[in-house]
Amino acid sequence: MSDGITDITIIGGGPTGLFAAFYAGLRGVSCRIVDALPQLGGQLMALYPEKYIFDVGGLPRILAKDLAKNMIEQGTQFGPEVVLEAEVQQLIPEDGHIRLVTPRGEFLTKTVCITAGKGALNPRVLECPGWNEHYGLEGGVHTHVRQPEDFRGKRVLIVGGGDSAVDWVLGLRGIAREITLIHRRDEFRAHKSTVQEMREAAAAGAVSIRTPFEVKEIHGDGGCVAHVTMFNSESKDEEQIDVEAVIALLGFKPDLGPISNWGLELQRNTIKVSQLMETNIPGVYAAGDVVHYPGKLELIAMGYGEAAIAVNNAVHHINPKARVSPGHSTNLKVFAQDEGE
Repeated sequence: MSDGITDITIIGGGPTGLFAAFYAGLRGVSCRIVDALPQLGGQLMALYPEKYIFDVGGLPRILAKDLAKNMIEQGTQFGPEVVLEAEVQQLIPEDGHIRLVTPRGEFLTKTVCITAGKGALNPRVLECPGWNEHYGLEGGVHTHVRQPEDFRGKRVLIVGGGDSAVDWVLGLRGIAREITLIHRRDEFRAHKSTVQEMREAAAAGAVSIRTPFEVKEIHGDGGCVAHVTMFNSESKDEEQIDVEAVIALLGFKPDLGPISNWGLELQRNTIKVSQLMETNIPGVYAAGDVVHYPGKLELIAMGYGEAAIAVNNAVHHINPKARVSPGHSTNLKVFAQDEGE
């Protein structure tokens, strides 16, 4: 059991969790961040560090890894305790506190803010012959892009129709030797502006778009991908193309993991919260992609606001005399002191 009782423990070290840690420090309460991953930053670092993000206020565009770096700097500036590689297996309310059980030990806290994103990161895969044999960096079959340079000079096949697929078609231009995108439908789920940019790149001969196509089989040569058999989902006609890497960007299967067993009120794979980000367990709040309420949008920007609401109400829960709103940061003494005022 960890010594002492923390005011707020944040479960999840992605952008929403890091902003929650910042707000806890701003409010002058003790804070702990617990994350199952080996580093802070969440999906920004674990899945797409080299991908550009365009919808964070004040930043026209920023690499995910750079946003994560900035978020880590902001979120840890008040010195929260950080516990990594520690999946929270149990959340147990007891004697006015909450006990969190992890493989790294047990922790007592007055309140909890769950910012676990989509939960466990389980990518959807292509269920076709050749997938398992070639999965991994050496074999040439992937479910995400960590380093674009891994695909330098290669013939790349990207499978998918969402934002990640379209973004990486554009992001690997000038790096990959050839880029082919296949999608089982003619329409794409990605943002219209990036789809239009991709279509313009295809018209200019920079990339190839093939719809409606699906992968039938991945073939290898000496343990590495050599070509792929794909079929037209309407005519069922088959084609073979030479490729050296397959990137299947098909999204993720939401899995809350142990969170499902904590007694929280759930809606599918999300936690139901009130407008104060309260769950049905007193003292337990949630924010970010893991929550559901009417009108919810899954955006980093939304997570920031929800984190602030959750932490401010957690502070009020700890001390009912404390104001829910701390006021504007420009007027707070904690920042004025840093400026020598």
